[in-house]
Amino acid sequence: MKRNDACWCGSGKKYKKCHMDFDARIDEIKYNINKSQIRPPHHLINSPQDIEGVKRAAIINTGALDLMDKLVKPGIDTLSLNDAAHEYIVSHGGHPSSLNYSGFPKSICISVNNVVCHGIPSKKTILREGDILNIDITTDLDGYFADASRMYIAGGKTTLEAKKLVDTTREIMEVGIKAAQPWHFIGDIGAACGQLARANGYSVVTDLGGHGVGKKFHLEPFVSHDCKAETGMLMVPGMIFTVEPMINAGRKQVVTDAYDGWTVTTQDGSLSAQWEKTILITETGNEVLAS
Repeated sequence: MKRNDACWCGSGKKYKKCHMDFDARIDEIKYNINKSQIRPPHHLINSPQDIEGVKRAAIINTGALDLMDKLVKPGIDTLSLNDAAHEYIVSHGGHPSSLNYSGFPKSICISVNNVVCHGIPSKKTILREGDILNIDITTDLDGYFADASRMYIAGGKTTLEAKKLVDTTREIMEVGIKAAQPWHFIGDIGAACGQLARANGYSVVTDLGGHGVGKKFHLEPFVSHDCKAETGMLMVPGMIFTVEPMINAGRKQVVTDAYDGWTVTTQDGSLSAQWEKTILITETGNEVLAS
């Protein structure tokens, strides 16, 4: 691209006044191929307009999760939670992104106890006192996506084992977010998450992970939550992705339900927990966009 060409980001500015220095900094970095370090492609760099679009979607997404805070209780079925979230998102002008995504039949994912992720809401799944559950919601608004999930405890009290898993998994997510810094590599996130998980006697699911999000539901990069530091894609300002560690009380191996093709459970039946936020890499660190 020449200095006076319109910048590739779509800002309308000349390249020399916009992303020329940015690209030069990326080119100056010495990539170690043996460590599988990857340059970020231009299409993953979001413009200020794109970032504002994700933030607007996130407002609705956060509101739907806040509603779940009020509704989760023993005796409620997970389909009722799904329907309430669906109505909230639609009434605020958004669309529940999970609905019909690659055939997923419901608007949100609700994963109870040993379900790791992608749990399908059902009238038959009725919450019991002490159940732990992850509710994962993604909202798209005007072509922009925001994705987040939270853990809940039905009735507010559970076993010490389950409570520790829920709380520690949140700490693991926050440690991962803290490690997400500009001009460092995305493997730093997984290195931080994995270290804290093992220190607490837990395992990290590695078959699944975080992902880029913004103008599509799922984009590069894949965000592993247990890997080596200084590996993976370079994190640069403008990138948006999720940090969403899935932490098992037992072994890390998981299985996908052969009947519905979606529900992922721990292979050994142990409890699992997950927290998720969508973050933006900035010039000085990162900003949480959806939580």
